[in-house]
Amino acid sequence: MTSSEASPSFRLAYVPGVTPTKWVRIWNERLPDVPLTLIPVSAAEACAVLRDGGADAGFLRLPVDRTDLAAIPLYTETTVVVVPKDHLVTAVDEVAAEDLADEIVLHPLDETLEWESRPGLPARERPATTADAIELVAAGVGLLVVPQSLARLHHRKDLTYRPVSDAPASRVALSWPQEETTDLVEDFIGIVRGRTVNSTRGRSQPPAQPKTKRPEAGGTRRKPAGGKPGGKTAGKPAAKSGGKSPRSGSGGSGGSGGSKGGRRGKPRRRS
Repeated sequence: MTSSEASPSFRLAYVPGVTPTKWVRIWNERLPDVPLTLIPVSAAEACAVLRDGGADAGFLRLPVDRTDLAAIPLYTETTVVVVPKDHLVTAVDEVAAEDLADEIVLHPLDETLEWESRPGLPARERPATTADAIELVAAGVGLLVVPQSLARLHHRKDLTYRPVSDAPASRVALSWPQEETTDLVEDFIGIVRGRTVNSTRGRSQPPAQPKTKRPEAGGTRRKPAGGKPGGKTAGKPAAKSGGKSPRSGSGGSGGSGGSKGGRRGKPRRRS
């Protein structure tokens, strides 16, 4: 992996319709010392710019040749048909490709959609660019089917658009040369994928410090023995003796100590 120190800045290419503002803002917050340069490119030349080293990474439209370019698909766009505001298409919320069969549909040379069978009637000439095709739609020459972001990019007050339900979709991806996956490229991938600033994926980090262990208690805890008798009977009252109490007599006149039945009274008077 090439060190990020080899490049003092990061160059990001992007095709028409892609708005990289959010990712550029996050880059400037996280890497304020590494300037990011935006390079607008056409959809047709985007891959060549990356291969020739004109940019470190770029937002482009799929498909790309992944033999030497890596690509992370990001999102898929809705496909729409651009029409004049007074066109009959504006009466519905959505159209199908077959609904355009009797319309002249413009297909510019920089078209980004891959059709198996292009809808509508072909124009006499193909416009050079999407911007040129938009001008022709405004002049009433024909209609134009494009990704929604391009319809917004070339917005005009006299034009509008409607989704085309069965048209091919355009997918936007982040791409870069596989052999040039630098640390800065990894940083930008993390931003696009929404990783936090503390994420370590893709970057070399110092080895983690071992966790400090708590001192062990030195074996099983024991209760202090002081003040408590040992043995199984500790804490229990002493058992009663097996014999009779010395104070309990047989009821007769036993020895000195008196019997339990002895009675007290007045001494007899001697005659």
